[in-house]
Amino acid sequence: MRKQKQQKTHLHFNDNELLRQEKNFISYYADGNKNSILLLLKLYNGHYVKLIFSAIFFLIKGSPSWVIPMVTSYVIDLVAAPAPGNVSKMIYALGGLAILVAINLPTHYIHTKLFSIARRSVEAGLRGAMIRKLQQLSISFHKEMQSGRIQSKVMRDVEAIEALSSQVFTSVLDIVTNLVISLSVILVTNRIVFIFFVLCTPVAALTVVAFRKKMRKNNTNFRKGIEQTSAEVLDMVELIPVTRAHALEENEIKKFTNQLNMVAEKGYKLDIVQQVFGASSWVIFQFFQILCLGVTAYMAYTGDITVGEVALYQTYFTNIVNRISALVGLLPTISKGTESLVSVGEILSANDIEDNSGKKVLKDLEGEFEFRDICFSYTPEKQILNHFNLKVEKGQTIALVGESGAGKSTVLNMVIGFNKATSGDILIDGNNISDIDLRSYRRHIAVVPQTSVLFSGTIRDNITYGLPSVNKKQLDAAVKAANLTSFIESLPNGLDTIVGEHGGKLSGGQRQRISIARAIIRNPKVIILDEATSALDSVSEKEIQDAIDNLTRERTTFIVAHRLSTIRNADRIAVMRDGHCTEYGTFEELMALKGEFYEMKKLQS
Repeated sequence: MRKQKQQKTHLHFNDNELLRQEKNFISYYADGNKNSILLLLKLYNGHYVKLIFSAIFFLIKGSPSWVIPMVTSYVIDLVAAPAPGNVSKMIYALGGLAILVAINLPTHYIHTKLFSIARRSVEAGLRGAMIRKLQQLSISFHKEMQSGRIQSKVMRDVEAIEALSSQVFTSVLDIVTNLVISLSVILVTNRIVFIFFVLCTPVAALTVVAFRKKMRKNNTNFRKGIEQTSAEVLDMVELIPVTRAHALEENEIKKFTNQLNMVAEKGYKLDIVQQVFGASSWVIFQFFQILCLGVTAYMAYTGDITVGEVALYQTYFTNIVNRISALVGLLPTISKGTESLVSVGEILSANDIEDNSGKKVLKDLEGEFEFRDICFSYTPEKQILNHFNLKVEKGQTIALVGESGAGKSTVLNMVIGFNKATSGDILIDGNNISDIDLRSYRRHIAVVPQTSVLFSGTIRDNITYGLPSVNKKQLDAAVKAANLTSFIESLPNGLDTIVGEHGGKLSGGQRQRISIARAIIRNPKVIILDEATSALDSVSEKEIQDAIDNLTRERTTFIVAHRLSTIRNADRIAVMRDGHCTEYGTFEELMALKGEFYEMKKLQS
């Protein structure tokens, strides 16, 4: 494959950055903190210098907004009281203002560049930290958290946090700066007008308090509704073939119409609260502005202030009102962003992770297993494995058979290390599985699940997934062993054929054979086959079964099978019922025993 030329970029985050972002969240939630703005500042740790310089250039580029009223007032007073030298004074004042306006462009560019580098780095780092954490979280966590919810958190919530960053570090900074400068100028020039201006502050505060709790509640409800809808959309897309096959289209449409109506209703309530909040604050501040005009006009009429100062105070009051209104208008966005911080924290602060730190690293694997009195349950009410015992020698092929729910797949998940025993011990080459770095162990195993898992790439990419380098000889051998040679030769693009989403362009048997080739090419020491031939027709099953027999020779193999004819060559067969082993032996021994296995085989004959 042709390598793409890597472009230079200002944005960079590495594994340490991802780990730092994750630790920021974990420490924040572990301390029981609830201040979302402090958490947001924590996320920018490492970018503070950029933020400081960005703020400096932001203040410089925004200075005309609070200098213009002063220059305007000064010019009006010069015009109102003509005197020698006033024209020169006006030229100097206007020239200085023009220079200040001119430097807005370069300072704005520098501010935007510095802030964007910091903001986009944090945005990418935050998503990267979530991906990192999702890869570490247990399988149980992923079973409980719908994939649609996870997708919404990674994309929508991080986007909302990025929007919160923009508002806090630019809009809020602009608002606060203008308020401070405006009030400072007024305080210096006229304390009576300053007191009048300050009266606006408690009114703004009361308006915010009145609406804040309701906005947060509606934001939470809307966010959860969107997450639920996202999850159900993914489920719906997956089920479209089943839905169409059973003529259930109208049922799905009706179900989703109800869901979408529910989300729309929550969105409507959120919109109403936000708009009433914005309109109420605007009306209140406009009344204050009218009152300000009347007060300052009267003061000018009585000679307490100049005409130019009327324009100054009115402009500054308009500026204050607009800034406070803007701050009030930002509260819905801020509320949405802080809610998203909580949502993202549900992943980054989760403790249900597989901890491999300080555990024994397996450089090689012999393939000896022993299950000692294993019990396992998801809930206390129902035991999945009940004092299960099994010993597997190096290179043996062990088949697990039994009715659905007997615990066969649970045993396989324990071999992989996905499930931890409630009680009892699992030994691998004499090492307790709880003392092993499972990542090092899994490098020596290969799994072929019942439902093949393919991604939207080429056949080559799917077979060599996760392998840094594979030569043609290894790839051809895996393709041949999985009985894929004739199929691939019939394709115009061969191994470079795109399989489609989830392998949708291939048949079930073709997808499964690619999964088997993926396992074969890894040359594993332990093989786990969960009904690996269930998707194949009888001809392909025979050919694949021969390939599996060759693959499993001298390798420890665990097979879950419902077709008992496919496990005739297994070294040992374990018959499972109610979470424990009821019969154990070779195919011939169990048939001669004429027990459960014999009855199962007779039903399939």
